Amino acid sequence: MFALLLAQAPAPASPGSGLLSLLPFVFIFVIMYYVMLRPQMRRQKEQARLVSALKTGDRVVTSSGIHGLISNVKDTTVIVKVADNVKLEMEKTAVTNVLKSES
Repeated sequence: MFALLLAQAPAPASPGSGLLSLLPFVFIFVIMYYVMLRPQMRRQKEQARLVSALKTGDRVVTSSGIHGLISNVKDTTVIVKVADNVKLEMEKTAVTNVLKSES
């Protein structure tokens, strides 16, 4: 009976087996970084660059889909002309796209 229990006892763990068991989690984290986090950081930098480069006369599209022409740029806001005698003041971060000029 004792021999049967001895035969079923797990073998003693080698010193490096703890690190080997963590290796798949490290690989998953590295893959998640390159698939999810890095592209998101790149988009944030691109958006910040777009917002800082806004100037009067740019044709823009906002996050809510409003198309307009920037008529004034302030510190944190822009004034967008959307129609004759219609101007909206909105945060710079609401601008998602600057349209290319057709000239």
